Amino acid sequence: MSNREPISRREFVGATTALMAGLGLARTTHAAKPNSVFDGVRIGATTYSYRGYATSAEDTLKALLGSNLSECELKAEPIQAFTGIGAKDPTDAQREQQLAKCRELRRMYNDAGVTIHLHKLGFGSSNEQIEFSFLVAQALGCVGITMERNEAMAKKLAPFAAKHKIWVGMHNHTGNCPALDKTDPILEAGEYIGFNFDVGHYVAGTKGLSPIPVIEKYHDRMVSLHIKDRTADGKNLAFGQGTTPLPEILQLMRKEKWTFPCDIELEYAVPKDSDPVKEVARSVQYCKDALA
Repeated sequence: MSNREPISRREFVGATTALMAGLGLARTTHAAKPNSVFDGVRIGATTYSYRGYATSAEDTLKALLGSNLSECELKAEPIQAFTGIGAKDPTDAQREQQLAKCRELRRMYNDAGVTIHLHKLGFGSSNEQIEFSFLVAQALGCVGITMERNEAMAKKLAPFAAKHKIWVGMHNHTGNCPALDKTDPILEAGEYIGFNFDVGHYVAGTKGLSPIPVIEKYHDRMVSLHIKDRTADGKNLAFGQGTTPLPEILQLMRKEKWTFPCDIELEYAVPKDSDPVKEVARSVQYCKDALA
């Protein structure tokens, strides 16, 4: 995964028109695109973090911008809402229209300064459906697709992943973490099968072991990390309040110059006086401070 370079900060001029009191003059404001790459470490978010808060592609983009993020793993709901994907048995013409909408979605996000590095739309069961999911990834500009860990599906997806040179990142929960005492067998399925490694789930699932040895062992097969702060007894807490070694993970990423993204996944209860956008933004700031 080391061939992916961190995105650099870019600035753009956004023109907004408003009537100035009594003058009828246009006013232009200047804004900068977000940049959540800190000292070479790419911080993004899985848009699952905004579940129940932002469902459309437009509102999800606003949430990402409000959290000061320049990249994301985009979940199915905003993709489906924008493109119409999910309709039963679409025709070839409808599929082409859906892919065109995916390219439009990509432009909308890119123009705002946000890269969609992964999607989690799902694959379906037929070869045609699987092929289409990879075409969606291409249209969105993704380097990979994430899914829940499944060895049978890894074998089925591997030829498609190799054909398109698009990664499939297998996501772990607490009971199916990557093997550390041997080479994880799921990787034998194909060269573009890797991990969407959830470091918080690893801590909870192993009763407190550090995920760092797993990252070191499989860094060349890491599609992305899901970063959250959990404890050995399974609590989900705000960044800095649990026992997941997040600063050490981020600092290791910087030291080794690994460029796979670290996506924040908000799973702790949002305080009543806050919202997911603010909580993700706090997590972004925590990562930035850890790399200062």
